[in-house]
Amino acid sequence: MAENFPHYIEFRHVYKTFDYPVLVDINFYLDAGQTLAIIGRSGVGKSVSLGHIMGFLKPDSGRIIVGYRDITDMTEAELREIRKKVTMVFQSGALFDSLTVGENILFSLELRDDYDQQNKADVVRGLLQMVDLADCEDMYPTDLSTGHRRAVAIARALAAQPECILYDEPTTMVDPIMSDHLGNLMVRLKRQLGLTSIVVTHDLDLMRKVADHVVFLYEGQAIYFGPVKDLPSSPHPHIKEFLAMDRVEL
Repeated sequence: MAENFPHYIEFRHVYKTFDYPVLVDINFYLDAGQTLAIIGRSGVGKSVSLGHIMGFLKPDSGRIIVGYRDITDMTEAELREIRKKVTMVFQSGALFDSLTVGENILFSLELRDDYDQQNKADVVRGLLQMVDLADCEDMYPTDLSTGHRRAVAIARALAAQPECILYDEPTTMVDPIMSDHLGNLMVRLKRQLGLTSIVVTHDLDLMRKVADHVVFLYEGQAIYFGPVKDLPSSPHPHIKEFLAMDRVEL
């Protein structure tokens, strides 16, 4: 199949309507080992795009390619195999408050029969060190800041040894120092593990730090898809306004 689908993730003429058109003829792609940012104002279809990649949503028309495979018409059983390779870090973190940080990460390892208990404990410690939370193993999610909970969620996602991670607004409601820390972590994971990733964000500083390419969504359409460095050169008035507002806020 790889010869038919040269990109790790690709949207081909994707349309999705709820009460109104959310995605209108969306086309973009992502190659293995790269990071793509999906940006735009609230309600433009950023998280809906992630839902399509995970197979939680089906397009009204168009094709969704994930892991070099067309997942558009896959069954739930087939999608579960895709989700072993592609995992998502939800904005909420989706951690279990009744479990410690270490137990939350261990939860992702319980179904793996290629580790014994000692291996699993070592993996948990190694992952916490990777996300700079080695001292937090016995703490509970409610003891942590929003940013640290996001880092734990990333560690838990990594426990599944995915090829690709989808980050949904990872720096929302996080202070600037922790936002910078999460961005550095995402860059480090990409370099050390060769992870492919997509980050949905409003945060242009994060986009500049982590992404190779960017899709800019506006009124259901992708008004820009290309290298991050070329985004400021876009003639589209909405992109110019968006970037100008970012400069004012700084």
